[in-house]
Amino acid sequence: MISRMLALAVALILASGASLAETRVPATDGEIRLSFAPVVKISAPSVVNIYARRVVAAQASPFANDPFFSDFFKNFGQPTDRVQSSLGSGVVLSSDGLVVSNYHVVGGATAIRVSLADRREFDAEVLLADEQSDLAVLRLKGASGLAAMPLRPSDQVEVGDLVLAIGNPFGVGQTVSSGIISGLARSGGALGNARAYFIQTDAPINPGNSGGALVDMTGALVGINTSILTRSGGSNGIGFAIPADLVAAFLKQARAGNTSFVRPWAGLIGQSVDSNLAEGFELALPEGMVIVDLHEDSPFASAGLAVGDVIVSFASRPVNGPQEMLHHMSVAGIGADADVTFLRDGTRRTARVAMIAAPEIPARDTTEITESGPLQGLVVAQINPGVIAEMNLSMQAVGVVVVSVKGFAAQIGFQSGDILTEVNDRAIATVRDVRRAATDRPKVWSISIERGGQTLSMRFRI
Repeated sequence: MISRMLALAVALILASGASLAETRVPATDGEIRLSFAPVVKISAPSVVNIYARRVVAAQASPFANDPFFSDFFKNFGQPTDRVQSSLGSGVVLSSDGLVVSNYHVVGGATAIRVSLADRREFDAEVLLADEQSDLAVLRLKGASGLAAMPLRPSDQVEVGDLVLAIGNPFGVGQTVSSGIISGLARSGGALGNARAYFIQTDAPINPGNSGGALVDMTGALVGINTSILTRSGGSNGIGFAIPADLVAAFLKQARAGNTSFVRPWAGLIGQSVDSNLAEGFELALPEGMVIVDLHEDSPFASAGLAVGDVIVSFASRPVNGPQEMLHHMSVAGIGADADVTFLRDGTRRTARVAMIAAPEIPARDTTEITESGPLQGLVVAQINPGVIAEMNLSMQAVGVVVVSVKGFAAQIGFQSGDILTEVNDRAIATVRDVRRAATDRPKVWSISIERGGQTLSMRFRI
């Protein structure tokens, strides 16, 4: 009898607790496990919807100027530009209207309209955008007193942390999905040509969530949702977010007036250490990134590092690949110094490395060749560390590189990234040499270039 009464009492207590859980907002850290509502109330006002429009230039028919086929296409009319619209999300990071989103949401936009959670709308302008990191910072025109979301330091984020993804998937309106941090330090091309460093989550991310917030249980920004891995087009539980530390670096440069993101220059090429390399370096475990090429002006070279050294940490953060290193350097920013730990001959060493911009010495002297001949249409530049970084050239590249190609030069096969080495038996070392060679009028032209590590020779009769 007593046991039945105890069982009834327990049942009544549980029923009472369930009733309270259904009607009362959780008030303690323990109770928050029962509902995400308090976190959403804090975070949702800082997440916005973004509507962007861009004009896409129409492609002319490849036969339009052909002497034979042009007559067949003359009645098709002139191609007209078309307007392309995109939908995404963003996060308010300052009360005066600074918003961060993805580059692929607002990049190249001619008109941007931002809708807040309270239904207010503002026109916006892009202050800073970077396709490589897939981030952009916007300013809402005339906005003030907005609810700004705080940032969570990325070194405090751990696998298993509960997170919420907030955005506007498929344009249905602001939506919240939950999950955990599934992985850290994911790198590679998770989105097109983006070379980035991501946080992985299983919180569902769908089209329209791009640029939205991934928040922790305190309502702080963990990352900006940017992409998913999927075969169907929908969420499969593998989503990626750009860490808040990099977002903070973008915000800092936007406030400083930068229109493009400036990264510190490493001046090196690295390779992740796998099991085979670890065995060759006599490492107990595969770790770090080995330097395989190093520019003579690299700040790492100035600090005493050399080809063959294995970098294992940057500013006390692990380094296991080039993208991880690039991320840590971007977060540190130009002007900072960082302690870099590396292995050489089995000995662990530390060096202080300065974060600098890629030197522009010698000057680029970018020039377009307009003289008639096989060089017509080439845009060339003097190779320097800045050009090497932008065009992904060898660290040892010197001379003159082709920046872009059009006109006659494009027709005969020149490509961006070609390094001119010789024209008409004359060595090419400077842009002036190219300008001088373009004025030649031989009956037969001979041109040598370097492309992809190979030397190519071309001969033309003009």
